[in-house]
Amino acid sequence: MANDNDVRFDAGAIPPLYYWFAVYALGLATFSLVTTQLLPVGLLTTIATDLNVSIGTAGLTVTLPGIVAAVAALLFSAASRRTDRRVVLCTLMALLTAANLLSAYASSFEVLLTARILAGISTGGFFAIVGPLAGRLVPGPAVGRAMAIIFGGVAVASVLGVPLATLLGDTNGWRSAFFAIAIVSAITFAGLLGALPRLPVAQAITLVTFYRLFGNARVRFGLLVTFCLVTGHFTAYTFVRPILQELAGISTALMSPLLFTYGVAGVIGNFIAGPAAARDIRCVILCITIGLSTVLFLMVVLGVATLPAIVLLFLWGLTYGGTSVSLQTWMNQAEPATPEAASALFAGMFNLSIAFGALLGGAAVDGVGVRSTLWFGGGLVLCAALMALRKSD
Repeated sequence: MANDNDVRFDAGAIPPLYYWFAVYALGLATFSLVTTQLLPVGLLTTIATDLNVSIGTAGLTVTLPGIVAAVAALLFSAASRRTDRRVVLCTLMALLTAANLLSAYASSFEVLLTARILAGISTGGFFAIVGPLAGRLVPGPAVGRAMAIIFGGVAVASVLGVPLATLLGDTNGWRSAFFAIAIVSAITFAGLLGALPRLPVAQAITLVTFYRLFGNARVRFGLLVTFCLVTGHFTAYTFVRPILQELAGISTALMSPLLFTYGVAGVIGNFIAGPAAARDIRCVILCITIGLSTVLFLMVVLGVATLPAIVLLFLWGLTYGGTSVSLQTWMNQAEPATPEAASALFAGMFNLSIAFGALLGGAAVDGVGVRSTLWFGGGLVLCAALMALRKSD
């Protein structure tokens, strides 16, 4: 039976601009999903104040959708094994639109969390099945470009989505940021509905497939490094706004430009790490983990002054920027026979790590203080570096 990656619709039967529009629609979808997932990061302080909860509690708006997305990434691959991918993707984008609208009009923190759970379902389900689609939408030589466009939405979300949402939330209230991304999600839904062809499933993935992957030592290593690295990052990054405000005394007016700078650095890191990972993936993971842990530890000491804090924030984005492409490359090399299952498993662990990092950071903020998130985050990333140092293959 053919693998899902091997099944293509007849690209020659439709105009080239049509299927490239489908690729760009998927890129807009990843932008909408990641912007939605990370939107509270720049608005935690204002959300906490408006809904009368602590900053640590407000961090649940990142934790809960991460947990839900982790579960959804695994379950959707199995649950949608007989459902056309076009139907699934459009349904998930419609759900994301509804979730963002509900967030914008949330009357209480509990309602906001409910909306964020719905957003988590959309995120996990979407990323679990979008990976192999480039090879089904364009001819072979163009697959690399299509992949770059589809997953370029992730980088653009960091560069534009989160900073613009933060700026909008600071000037017009945090609800306006959710309303804006709801509009973008609705436009994306229309684009997917109009551009995507039928994408039937050729080979089903079951939960047993994921169980079998755990027998692969390289897969287990990749998942463990993902957990330590991503959890460590989000333990601190979820609370980057109070870190910059309380430690370095940075004003609200500078927050959006600084997050934009962080995002630009992340894009640079992504394009540096991508080609390098293809040559020596272990070396790239080592550089990322050692570099990121060093930056987080230095932020504790030097981040109390404005200029060093800004420089370290740029280096933070630069070192973390290559994480997704590097870890995904490791997983692809670890399990080349079933890439969709490996991608779903990786997406699940990645989102679980986001959730756990936000939860750990929230507990640290409320129990110890903002500075402690940097210690805990740096320590976890250092654990990933030590594991990579000991890895011989």
